[in-house]
Amino acid sequence: MPMQIVARPGELRDRVTHWRRSGERVAFVPTMGNLHAGHGSLVTEARLRAERVVVSVFVNPLQFGPNEDYAAYPRTPEEDRQLLEALGVDLLFVPEVDDMYPHGQAATSRVQVPEIDSILCGAFRPGHFTGVATIVTKLLNLVQPDIALFGEKDFQQLMIIRRAVDDLCMPIEVVGVATTREDDGLAMSSRNRYLSKEDRAVAPRIFAELDSTRRQIESGSRNFEALERAGFEALKGAGFKPDYYSIRDASNLLAPSPQSREVVILTAARIGRARLIDNVRATIAVRR
Repeated sequence: MPMQIVARPGELRDRVTHWRRSGERVAFVPTMGNLHAGHGSLVTEARLRAERVVVSVFVNPLQFGPNEDYAAYPRTPEEDRQLLEALGVDLLFVPEVDDMYPHGQAATSRVQVPEIDSILCGAFRPGHFTGVATIVTKLLNLVQPDIALFGEKDFQQLMIIRRAVDDLCMPIEVVGVATTREDDGLAMSSRNRYLSKEDRAVAPRIFAELDSTRRQIESGSRNFEALERAGFEALKGAGFKPDYYSIRDASNLLAPSPQSREVVILTAARIGRARLIDNVRATIAVRR
């Protein structure tokens, strides 16, 4: 059966309600379009976990700051449609801004996740994660899936969505899917299109540095502050303008404690027109 494409929330609800009445499990993958193999991995995982897969494409203005790239954000609707159809998606939801914000953005109700939304990327993009949590909550309420899938590349975003789903008592399983990488380690991202040829050659240094820090931690290093400084300076020396290079407890994004058993090394760094984010997790061996 060909993929259905709907733009109005009522049409979306009608189709999902029909599947639910038939006892079919529904998986949902929200995206901002300009899809690549990383998004494809989310859809592939969704197909393994549910009878029906819904994907949304919506460039959410509420999560962009006044000097960010909302207007210039790459939009490739025809290519997106072809990819999703080839992957066997059942329903593509492409709402308009007025459908998602019927009273206007300024007057809309908002979802805020305290504490973890104002650190790391949140410290450099004020209001960004409120925009993310708000639109994801709206989309989850519209689709009402059994399972929702998100990429682990934006680890902070994944943690915020999990917290919002838990706090707001939504009966939805949130699944993180491993980051899809190019052969040289660069995390796939729609914003990679902003990279010049020269910047693209340097960009894999982000993953290389994160992985180096991971190896040091798993080899026994516990001087996290020194590792953070070294990672920051290494990226700076390679030509990046890092916003941060941080090691956090993977369960809560707080500073690691003696009880921490897994940490996540996260960074956001600018090069040319692109702001790239990435992360790698490291296991802390129990000392005997």
